[in-house]
Amino acid sequence: MRHRDLPAVAVIADAHYHDLEGDYGFDGVEVNGQRLAVRSWAETRASTRVFNESFQALPAALDEIAGRGIRHVVLLGDYTDDGQRQTTDAVGRLLQEYRGKHRLSFYAIPGNHDVFAANGRHHSKGFLSGSGSSVTVTSDAQVAGANPQACLSARMYCEGYPLGLLPMAAFGLFAQAEYLHWESPFGRSDSIEDRQYLVSSADGRSTFSLMDASYLVEPAEGLWLLMIDANVFEPRDGYHDPCDDETFIDSTAAGWNAVLRLKPFLIDWIRDVHERARALGKTVLSFSHYPVIDPFDDTTGSEAALFGNTNVVRRTPVGAVADTLLGTGMRVHFSGHLHVEGTTRRHLDGCELVNIAVPSLVAFPPAFEVVQPGKSLPDVETVGLSHLPLDPRLMAFYRLESAFKGEVPDPAFDTPSYGDFLFAHTRALVTHRYFRREWPPEIVEYVAMSNLAEIGLLMLAGERREGEEPLSAISCRNMGLLEDECARFGLTMEALRATSMMDLVTDWYCLRQAGPLALPFISAERLTIYRMLTGRLLDHSPPAPPQSPGGFLHAFLHCLRRWLERAGAGPDDTPLSPRASL
Repeated sequence: MRHRDLPAVAVIADAHYHDLEGDYGFDGVEVNGQRLAVRSWAETRASTRVFNESFQALPAALDEIAGRGIRHVVLLGDYTDDGQRQTTDAVGRLLQEYRGKHRLSFYAIPGNHDVFAANGRHHSKGFLSGSGSSVTVTSDAQVAGANPQACLSARMYCEGYPLGLLPMAAFGLFAQAEYLHWESPFGRSDSIEDRQYLVSSADGRSTFSLMDASYLVEPAEGLWLLMIDANVFEPRDGYHDPCDDETFIDSTAAGWNAVLRLKPFLIDWIRDVHERARALGKTVLSFSHYPVIDPFDDTTGSEAALFGNTNVVRRTPVGAVADTLLGTGMRVHFSGHLHVEGTTRRHLDGCELVNIAVPSLVAFPPAFEVVQPGKSLPDVETVGLSHLPLDPRLMAFYRLESAFKGEVPDPAFDTPSYGDFLFAHTRALVTHRYFRREWPPEIVEYVAMSNLAEIGLLMLAGERREGEEPLSAISCRNMGLLEDECARFGLTMEALRATSMMDLVTDWYCLRQAGPLALPFISAERLTIYRMLTGRLLDHSPPAPPQSPGGFLHAFLHCLRRWLERAGAGPDDTPLSPRASL
């Protein structure tokens, strides 16, 4: 088959589907005679994803795919909110509907939110009542016993391997009659018993047999989809009960780093697949939930210096992952997990491995990818969903919740589109998650009170030494330098004073996640201010102590420079004028 005849493949990552109209075993809320299971805004604003909006986003993506005439759809893990029985069943029903109506074929691989270890785990989530109060719905009898207002529901339980996969069995995870070829790392059998591997605790005293859900499928002549289950649930030292969820370390931060240690059979299989593909003239596209190269383009070290061992830092693959996979013949890999858009590369001995990070449907920016295979690096189109309308029922419930709590309604509730809502959600996320979990408290206090005129002067101040000229003279000179820079960029000091550091921090996170997809959501004036701050002003600013606000700011702006460059909106590099020499 000629390369151009290979079919296009749509790739959806991190749909995190929540069944808004589903029965989670509690009363829910009533709207026009219909019962809804609405997750709380309080939990939404502290999460890296939104919940209720997924109910619209996934069908909208599938409608777009069907409308383009695409038949093959890869689900890159985290297709459920958190693997709840009700949710997983609902995803299965939704995919069956689209398969019957639009003849779509789905190929799923589980993520860290879809299944857990051998026997699953409990979940407790906050839902809204008709008054706007929060109701805890849990599968855990101990949680329900300690909270008389909680609702106990078995439908909230997340299953493990293999039970959690069975509602998705028809979507690649098991062989289907229409496939031209299907295999697992263990052979042509798709039985659960034949797809087991052993995994042990670090001390070697606890060993369990778990199912691996990886598979290779040929949906069309000449095209091989290599679906790799990179979930790794490592037993903890001293734990021996497979029914206790504390026995296993969550796969969230493990990813490919743990695959190298605990699933070496996958590496051998991946190598064998690529050798056979070359011999048979097959085109291979590789997929797993976790990235194999840092999707933030090796800036994670800078983030670690700023915030310490954050979620992003813990989830970053080491260089040995890409080097090992380069040795297998893998050249293109698609990943999800971090809800980021971007392409990163690793080179070794004249060979290149490309990791294409696919955005989530429920985080900024909402999008999926359409892949046209055939070339050594396939053509990839990012399809955005920012234009989608919001569900007014949800905005009304969020306002009701805010009123019940005595809070000012979040600006996100008045946004005109889904993309704007997720952009505003990022700002709420900064306040209710990142500041609380990752940022140094003294820096948060400074950020909350500052505008960008003050930030510019702080950059120019540096560390004052004994015997220098009076502070008033330094401040006056620095004000003049900052005014000169503003004039060179066509800006005014009023524009800097009108832009808060919170604006910059929100845009920093959005640029970090979205690259060029973030630019339509950031005003041209703010982008110009950022180019000014990260250009020669940053290069020639005097040093500041690392632990001071000035030192933190310098590191933060260096990251912003990288995000701007990645988005194609990098800083101006015009040489300094004599007066502006710093």
